[in-house]
Parts: sequence; C-alpha cells; structure tokens
Amino acid sequence: MLVAQNIGKRFGGVIALNDVTIQLSPARVTAIIGENGAGKSTLMKILSGVYAEFEGRILLNGRELTFSNPKEAQEKGISIIHQELNLIADLSITENIFLGRELSTRWGILDKKAMRIRTAALLQRLQLNVDPATLIRDLRVGQQQVVEIAKALLVDSQVIIMDEPTSAISEAEVDILFGIIQQLRTEGKIIAYISHKLDELFRIADDYVVLRDGCITETGKMQDVDADGIVRKMVGRDVTRLDQDRPRTAGTELLAVNSLRLYSGNRHILKDISFSLDRGEILGIFGLMGAGRTELLECILGLHTGSSTGNILLEGKPVRIRSPREAIRSGLVLVPEDRKKDGMIAGLDIKTNISLSSLPAGLINRNKEIALARHYMGSLRIKAASHAQPVKNLSGGNQQKVILARCLATNPKVLMLDEPTRGIDVNAKNEIYKLILEAAARGLGILAVSSELPEILAISDRILVLCEGRITGKFTRGAANEDDILKTAIPKTI
Repeated sequence: MLVAQNIGKRFGGVIALNDVTIQLSPARVTAIIGENGAGKSTLMKILSGVYAEFEGRILLNGRELTFSNPKEAQEKGISIIHQELNLIADLSITENIFLGRELSTRWGILDKKAMRIRTAALLQRLQLNVDPATLIRDLRVGQQQVVEIAKALLVDSQVIIMDEPTSAISEAEVDILFGIIQQLRTEGKIIAYISHKLDELFRIADDYVVLRDGCITETGKMQDVDADGIVRKMVGRDVTRLDQDRPRTAGTELLAVNSLRLYSGNRHILKDISFSLDRGEILGIFGLMGAGRTELLECILGLHTGSSTGNILLEGKPVRIRSPREAIRSGLVLVPEDRKKDGMIAGLDIKTNISLSSLPAGLINRNKEIALARHYMGSLRIKAASHAQPVKNLSGGNQQKVILARCLATNPKVLMLDEPTRGIDVNAKNEIYKLILEAAARGLGILAVSSELPEILAISDRILVLCEGRITGKFTRGAANEDDILKTAIPKTI
C-alpha cells in the first residue's frame, strides 16, 4: 500500500496542499478527483519525485521513501504519466523512452539495438504503428501521449500514476490503455488515475478521492456514487449544465474557405476543403486522429503558406494570410491544441502571457497590461495568487484559460479553438462553454475542434466531419447524433 501522510505544499503565498493524507491500495485503481487548481497534479508530482520539497511523508508497504527527483522515485517503484508531455522534440521515440536509463553493452557503449527492440515491443503493446526511430516532433500530439505512456510502462513500477493519460488520444487508443490498466490491476499494481472525463472514471476506477482547495473532502467507492454526485463533491455545490436547446439567430457570412488543400511531400493532408462560417455561429469540427482537423485551423492561421493552396474570404473580401501575425491583424486567432508548446511562454507571468498578442509594439503600458490581466482573470475565473504569478505554476486548466484570455484580448472576428477544454474539469468546461456562447452572441464566428462528441454536440450550431483530409459529413444542430457522426468519421476500408 502507498500512503501519503499529512502532505503540505506551498507556491509562494498560495497553499496548494494542506495536510493531505491518502491511501492507495494494490490491485485497485483510485480516481483522484477535483477541479482545476484543487491540488491533484501537485500531489501526484510529490508522490513521483517531481517536487522534492514538501511537508509530510510517503510510505510504500510501511517503509518511508525519500527521493529528490523522478528517477529516484522510479528506482523506488513509482512512475508517472504526466498530463503535460515531457518529451524532447529533436530526439527519437527510442531516445525519449530510454533517456536517463539507457542500456549499455558489456563494453560500456550504448546498446541501440536492444533499446530499439524494447521500444518496438512497447509500441506494439500500445498498438502505435510508428518506427521507433521517428523524431517526437514528427508525431501528432495523440501519438506523443502514447509515447509518454510507453515511458512509464518501460519500468516495472509498483505504483503507476496517470495524470490525464487520455487527454489527447483517440477512443481506440483509450480502449488499448484501459486494457493495459486491467492487466496492471491483475498484476497487483497500485494505480492513481486523474481524469476530468467522468465516464472514464466509472469505466476504470474502483475508489475515489476528492480534493477541493488543497484538502481531501471525501473518499469512497465508485460504485456508491453517480456522475452528478461526483460533480457536487468536486465543487461543493450543484453545477448548472449547459443549455443545449438555446436558440440561434443566423448572421451574415463572416468567413469562407474555398478549395483548401495541404500537401506534405507527395501526400494530401487536406483535400478540397470548402465551408462557410456566419457571424455568431459556432461551427464544430470533428474527426478521428489524423483526419486533418488541426492542420485545417493552422492553414487558416497562415502556418502552411508554402504547402497549401485555396482561397479565404473574410467579410466577403479575399485575404492572403502568410503568418499568425497577419491572421491576428485580420481578426483570426487560434487557441492551439498543445498549450505547453504553442500556446504560452511558461516562464513568463500571467499578465505578460495575456497581453502578448494585443498590446501595440513599442513601450509597454504596464497599467494597461495589469488592467487587461485583472479583467480576464476575473471574467474567466483564473485561479492564481496574482497577475504576476508565472504561468508554469498554474494548473493545466488555468493555463488554458490564460491562453483563451490572450486570444480574446485581440478582439477577434473569428475565434478558432483546437481542443479548448483538454485537461479541464467539468465545472471549468461549463464556464468555457458559456464564454464560447457569449462570444458567439457578440457576433464572433467560432470554429471549434474537439475529440469529444458530447462537447461538439453541446456547443455547435453546425458540425463538419473530417476523414482522411476530406469533409465526409455535414450536420445541422437538430439532425446531429453520435452514431451518424462517427459513421462519417471512420475511414472506409477497401
């Protein structure tokens, strides 16, 4: 059994954890539940050696453990799959998996063949059909998440911590992961599982621990609680769910994309994509991994000008966008899929990240910058000690809110959202949904990419389905259902 006793942790003046005690049992999956900023990831980072300074102690099978880094924690039987990917883009899959634990021959040189063979076996176990020599930068985010999972499985740990392991992977990959979790459970492993996807928790977890404001508020068995009960325990009150039957008044055409194509080498990533977006409309875009959803938004933002063709009209006028800077000036802005790599500057504070895209060049008006930060920290309920707090010290959900604030601060005409609620709890999701609806009500056109069908169905006025770079389905709000959308999203086998 893994026991964390009287754990406390502060970041400056912010109490992240306050006298937390939990027990995790072997052959069981314990769901660690709470809102963004409740302290879940902080607790898991303490258990896995990421944070070495804290109050309290950790015991495994009655023996107190001390470690100063994740490698030492691994050596003592604790591994973690991080919510934020910890991979080096310019190294291969094999090099990332074995980084810091390389295999050597008896002559003391790297045993590259043995590492490649073991990596191939791990990838096969996870059903990721990719060459182990592939660079991380050449993988999609979902594939990178699978590599992060493989890193944890390499070490035969007694305790495996999973922090949002399914946030960027497809349903098929989720099923594979759950099969592996079932196998780990039969082997007597201790598994801590963090996820904001409640349906996952009811599928895979045996027990639950609820954190709120850095404290344990309740523990129990998953079989004794339902989804609404879990949400109430997380937030301490009933959560009003999004009204899915809201009326929408059609506006004039705002954005038109005609015959958009994207090439990579000899392969078409996008093929003859055409659609329109009205003022005040939310157009949902759904597709399986590799369908071209992210690439579509990137093309509109001007990230693939050398390899894409097609026409874009904004308010009826042709626009030629050759960079994100030009896109923002034209009124187009993107909340990217990978917040850590593309959405923020982790070492800078909240106010600087929010103002990055909107303040004019030249001398910075600090008063305006602070006022802008305070406005969005209030309206988006960003949980932080102050606007001067580094973004890297925020929870994943609050980081996502900072990025959304930066985009909204540019006063865009078209707001593009790529997985806008990835890694965000159910209450924060509803807050984000309401912000999206409010933006649409003000006349913004919104393109929203999501891997979660319930999310797409909840917020969209119309839905486009992509499959292998083509539009294979179009649905209006009233005619859309999960089965029909999935049928059009699945590639047709020959």
